[in-house]
Amino acid sequence: MDRGIKQALIDIVGEESFTDLLIDMVSYSYDASDQDHRAEAAVWPDSSEQVSQILILANKHSFSVTPRGAGTGMAGAAIPAQGGLVLDLCRMNKILDIQIPDRRVVVQPGVVYADLEKALAPYGFFFPPDPASGKACTIGGNVATNAGGLRGAKYGVTRDYVMGLEVVLPDGRIMHTGTNCMKSSSGYDLVRLFVGSEGTLAVVTEITLKINPKPIVFKTSLAFFGSLKDAGQAVSDITSAGIIPSVLEILDENTIRVLREQGDMDLPDVNAMILVETDGYTKEETSFQMARIVEVFNNNGATDIQTAETTEEAEKLWKARKSAGSVAAKLRPSNASEDVAVPMSKVPDLLAGISAIVRSHDLPFVIFGHAGDGNLHPKIMYDPSDAGQVERVTAAVDEIFRLTCELGGTLTGEHGIGLSKAPYMELEHDPVSLDVMRSIKRQFDPNNILNPGKMRLDL
Repeated sequence: MDRGIKQALIDIVGEESFTDLLIDMVSYSYDASDQDHRAEAAVWPDSSEQVSQILILANKHSFSVTPRGAGTGMAGAAIPAQGGLVLDLCRMNKILDIQIPDRRVVVQPGVVYADLEKALAPYGFFFPPDPASGKACTIGGNVATNAGGLRGAKYGVTRDYVMGLEVVLPDGRIMHTGTNCMKSSSGYDLVRLFVGSEGTLAVVTEITLKINPKPIVFKTSLAFFGSLKDAGQAVSDITSAGIIPSVLEILDENTIRVLREQGDMDLPDVNAMILVETDGYTKEETSFQMARIVEVFNNNGATDIQTAETTEEAEKLWKARKSAGSVAAKLRPSNASEDVAVPMSKVPDLLAGISAIVRSHDLPFVIFGHAGDGNLHPKIMYDPSDAGQVERVTAAVDEIFRLTCELGGTLTGEHGIGLSKAPYMELEHDPVSLDVMRSIKRQFDPNNILNPGKMRLDL
């Protein structure tokens, strides 16, 4: 990127909103994945018009543009894989409108998830997807990756709540799509096309979201099982029983052992643990749901069931799940953290299969995740300086992806494809599907300036 282009960028955003300093380029070279690559410059636009001018410039001079939120992504979607420019949207962080009668809120992409929740709380409403990185991640990043979280079993993911978008197309045109209405059958659903597209088709500059009334009563229980298969079957049976808990999380024996030995938690020596939460608007409603779930646990051989009676007790039960990832990460300098998902009935098969695969490669691992929607997070710890461990973890991940797809599952439930999973797209998507995806990419971005290298779309 020559000095003339950099000066043109400064002319658009201002001197204070441009950087090519090495320290900033290093900061922008990575996210929460193990991918990294440096850009040549970064800008902080504060309007859709500035984004438009930047993309027009990028098309004219053929440099890549990588949109970025808070950098909490787990798959390398925000990595500037071909250098070029990082488009940091963090300064476009205003909550533009809250319309409670319409169950609607309008935000800019740089709004942090937790800040939106704080703004909605006085009205008794919330934005349900609840990603684990909610204290830091941005709504724009949630839209780009179709983020989900702990409450996905009942409330779904980001795509289920995006009503409308303002986007800037790669040629600089600003487009509005979607509706302020709760439903619409008008034209192609371009909103759903952009949600989860990881910044490869357009830059999202304004987001209209559906919001929900916040439940006021919660019930939390923790169940222990002597068999991972029994725990997996309990997850499947809860759905069959007609109960949809707001939270249904599973932790395998390795996770429990690590929490006990490394996290100093008082947990029994069992093979699986399930955290479950029901919510609603009356005590009777939530208690009835929990009673049915406890019945399912007992029918599947639960060795112990703990039910919280107070908020403090509920937080104590939550502690193990919230600590699982960070405590396990201490076992090795690095880890491969995946988020494969399968149909609910296949959760027992996926749990058993992942465990067998990673054991065969002799690496420390844990399995936990959102069992209520079939989305599991195997985390494999390894030392990146040990070539043998790197080879084994790569082979294990490959086998996990193949097993997942054989079970009718998906490579990613909520993290996105990015760079990390791009080589495996053919496992899940047939040649015709991939050809259609690539043709859509070419139609929107013929010069391939927007987030190139992601999702295996620009071959």
